[in-house]
Amino acid sequence: MPGLIGKKIGMTSVYSAEGKNVPCTVIEAGPCVVTQVKKVDTDGYEAVQLSYGEKREKNTPKALQGHFKKAKTTPKRKVVEFQFDEEKNLGDVVTSELFEEGEFVDVVGTSKGKGFQGVVKRHGFAGVGDATHGQHNRLRAPGSLGAGSTPSKVMKGMKMAGRMGGDRVTQQNLEVVKVYSEKNLIVVKGSIPGAKGSFVLIQK
Repeated sequence: MPGLIGKKIGMTSVYSAEGKNVPCTVIEAGPCVVTQVKKVDTDGYEAVQLSYGEKREKNTPKALQGHFKKAKTTPKRKVVEFQFDEEKNLGDVVTSELFEEGEFVDVVGTSKGKGFQGVVKRHGFAGVGDATHGQHNRLRAPGSLGAGSTPSKVMKGMKMAGRMGGDRVTQQNLEVVKVYSEKNLIVVKGSIPGAKGSFVLIQK
């Protein structure tokens, strides 16, 4: 599916036609440069490789420097493949004009990492509501994890404490409220995963 690489700028709100205050997210969508066009006869499948975000040349491997020079562009930080219906050529620039106001998009991002968390924060366990009967240190504990004799192990998939966040998350069917093509900004309804300044993929 066609799409763009972008960056999460932050959140704002706009008023709808009915006068409701709608929370929205501002995304810098592109500009993305076509750095490779993959074809069936050479690569086994069709795809368009887009690159986004400036990167210092001294921090770019020599092989990638040559890859970007072939497309006559500067080194980029993020490289992702998309499927486009129309033909794209090496060096073409794809901007936020790809999107139109009123259409719906999917946004893929990496959720905020929250480190090692307990079961109450990670899975929404209620914990012990009362501190009676000597329950002085069991308020946020997970409780029993399984029987001792059978199966004498903790079953796979048990909800326990562990690392939370830092996952690839897709937010589907977000409405494009505004497109500011001169600034390469789009405003989508609702929230998207990730921290401010993180990379996101916007797919139609």
